[in-house]
Amino acid sequence: MDKASAAALFDKYIRKLRITPAWDIKLEFVEDPSWPKTGDFKIDCDDRKAILLLNSADPKQENLEEVIIHELMHIKMYPLDQVTESLIVNSFEEGSAASSFAYQQFFTALEQTVEELTKCFLLEFGDNKEFSYGRCSKSKSFNDLYDGLNNIE
Repeated sequence: MDKASAAALFDKYIRKLRITPAWDIKLEFVEDPSWPKTGDFKIDCDDRKAILLLNSADPKQENLEEVIIHELMHIKMYPLDQVTESLIVNSFEEGSAASSFAYQQFFTALEQTVEELTKCFLLEFGDNKEFSYGRCSKSKSFNDLYDGLNNIE
């Protein structure tokens, strides 16, 4: 996808998700082929500003429209993200097993929720409704996960 098309999709979804005018947000392209992500964002919640970073050199996902929606969903979820993270910080000792467990569970649930909302939004409003399977292609198969395990008798 070219930068102009990505910018047009970005403009479409910041309006459709009602991110603007409440937030000042812009799109920047990452030209570094070693950058390990396809999308990310930087955020200043006090000033309600954000920068969506999009890997234009070597994206890891096939559908950049899906990536744009996903990252913008993180902006929509950010208040809940901050409340939950604050609860974890104030409820568990830093570096404790309980704190690590709570963070891992929270971030897993957050990513799953954001991704599910992304899929729903993409199917409803997307120009390219094909999901990206980039992470799956690098994962072990189901059978490979069990290779070498002993049967429990």
